[in-house]
Amino acid sequence: MAHTIGVSGLRKRYGDVQAVDGVSFEVGAGEFFGILGPNGAGKTTTLEIIEGLREPDEGEVTVLGERPWPRNAGLLPRIGVQLQASSFFERLTAREQLRTFGSLYGVAAARADAMLETVGLADKADVQVEKLSGGQAQRLSIACALVHDPELVFLDEPTAALDPQARRNLWDVLREINTEGRTIVLTTHYMDEAEILCDRVAIMDRGRILEMGPPATLVRGLAAPTRVSVASGTLTPEDARSLPGADEVTDDGVSLVVSTRDPSAVVAALAARDALTGVQIHGATLEDVFLDLTGREYRA
Repeated sequence: MAHTIGVSGLRKRYGDVQAVDGVSFEVGAGEFFGILGPNGAGKTTTLEIIEGLREPDEGEVTVLGERPWPRNAGLLPRIGVQLQASSFFERLTAREQLRTFGSLYGVAAARADAMLETVGLADKADVQVEKLSGGQAQRLSIACALVHDPELVFLDEPTAALDPQARRNLWDVLREINTEGRTIVLTTHYMDEAEILCDRVAIMDRGRILEMGPPATLVRGLAAPTRVSVASGTLTPEDARSLPGADEVTDDGVSLVVSTRDPSAVVAALAARDALTGVQIHGATLEDVFLDLTGREYRA
């Protein structure tokens, strides 16, 4: 696979804070690549260096075969950037907003109008941006990043603060964009989002990449127990602890949960006791991998 992005030995310091500390990775053409990490992990700084918005202290970066710094005007028509905070021209409608962005790249009005359809905002074309919902504003922001048909798209926490329905609608938009062959680099705090959308993810903390690979591969590599749950009262916690393969049992009054390394033995034993009411089986997730690597303490 051809490489769209190459990062080697990247470092960036702000005073006493080492924001990025020796980061190296590559992103293939057409790949959906995620960068995950807690607050202050260095995700946004890494992205801004790759985009050519910040100068690295050390390291090398190539984007589409070129160096983004010093600010490379030749790259601008080939990349699209959606930042954490979206800023629009005041009092313009969604159509006028998108046409204005498009005009900066010599894009025809018809192309800008077509992007409204792509992101599901055709019915909001004449609505002023101040009156759009959070999800609609995020979709318009992504449309602005795509209006000039870039080869590479950077999305910095595009679904932050959106409700579940708006997030999932936006996921559909992102899948379609990627299916069209564009390379996407995404930062997000939502593990389910990364697990569903990304071909590969890099988990960062304290400026370093801790693990990198396809989400399913990272999850399989985590030696985490499977959780088998049934409705409380189906059997007592004491009976559950006697089940073959049961390692730990908890009961919160709603669900009785058995943690096990041998889920088939536990499920078979529950079936033999006719105790499968409300049964659910939960394996490890990317969130488990994330917490195992970065810890569980709160980060402001």
